[in-house]
Amino acid sequence: MKFVSLLLRSVVLCNAILFLACCSANLGQPAENSITFDSLFADKSYHIDNVETNPGCSLQIKFTYPAGFENREILEKLQRQFIRSFFGDTSHVTPAEASARYIENYINDFKEEEKEYQAEIKLHDVQPDRIWFTYEMSRSNEIIYNKAGLLSFAVHVSYYAGGAHGAHIIENCVLDIKTGQYILENEIFADKYKEELSRILVDEIVRMNDVKDARELETIGFFDVNEIAPNRNFYVDGTGITYTFNEYEIAAYVVGAVSVQLPYDKIRHLLRREGPLAKIAFK
Repeated sequence: MKFVSLLLRSVVLCNAILFLACCSANLGQPAENSITFDSLFADKSYHIDNVETNPGCSLQIKFTYPAGFENREILEKLQRQFIRSFFGDTSHVTPAEASARYIENYINDFKEEEKEYQAEIKLHDVQPDRIWFTYEMSRSNEIIYNKAGLLSFAVHVSYYAGGAHGAHIIENCVLDIKTGQYILENEIFADKYKEELSRILVDEIVRMNDVKDARELETIGFFDVNEIAPNRNFYVDGTGITYTFNEYEIAAYVVGAVSVQLPYDKIRHLLRREGPLAKIAFK
């Protein structure tokens, strides 16, 4: 019996140690927000004159949005912000209604191209190059961070509307789940932050591209480095703030979008201690 008793004590002690270790590991970690999400998907296409061999348009949608939260009023605000950022729809509609409206408008806009297509055939008595009448669009979003009262997400848009190449856009957003409103750059940073933050951004881009001097960036496709500055297109997470500069914003198309991740230890001196990032930046 003594052996069994000692064994039980050992098991209890081990479990207690494991429990304390887990608690210690999670100590100071921000809690997950109690938001649940849902997604909707759509894949629609249309061909001129409804003939599949004719050029046409195609649209793919993958939309993730807040679907559940304990505060119904805040949930509705969060949904509206997601709908506005993804579809550009500012009316009070459901995600499904916003998606259906967007698809209808996209296809109807393309149908206007039929007139030009028919005019080209009539003028030249031959079908025009289909590449100029082939439109494609893909829209999706992703949840990046959902803790400490903050909700970061990004909207990705890829589209082609004839011409030499398509385009890609990334729009980052950060929401305060206490208010359902966007968190703005000047709410995060202290006064007169832009000059110093611009320098830090440039320094990080220099490091990312493995060049010795900022001016060397201009030899590999970047525009005037003196024009690189915070652009309000950022998201936050547990490690830092990430800025995204889209195609043609600070560099040529061949460079693509440039994402610059700034760890909190590099920018902490610029942040507001009473600001919305205090819980994760000054922990």
